[in-house]
Amino acid sequence: MSQLTLTKIRFREGLWEGRITGSGHSTSAPLIEVRHLDRPVRDVALTESDTAGEWSLTIPIPTEAIADGVQSFVIYDLKSDVKLGDFTLICGELTGDDLRVEVELLRAELDMLKRAFRRHCVETQ
Repeated sequence: MSQLTLTKIRFREGLWEGRITGSGHSTSAPLIEVRHLDRPVRDVALTESDTAGEWSLTIPIPTEAIADGVQSFVIYDLKSDVKLGDFTLICGELTGDDLRVEVELLRAELDMLKRAFRRHCVETQ
């Protein structure tokens, strides 16, 4: 079991960013590996933060991972051989019976109703 904890910070501009805490009293960086399609992701950066026992993790999304379908990334602590976390990218065409399509349609309808309600409030003042 790993003593490390992974917390997502953000995902933008092709970089997944997180924080690793709990490296104990060790002054050495944790050994982290990120895998996509069971292959290591290159150029993963782990930098020590200003707080002791805390590290910033930056994972660049490889261009070959930006493709139709579901792309999963798994983050491992190599010292204890334990999975710390994961994240998933979903790209491409959505099918009609896909639940995500229904959610997007509901969001669009909700946005339309919000605009109509705001317009009604302005007109009735």
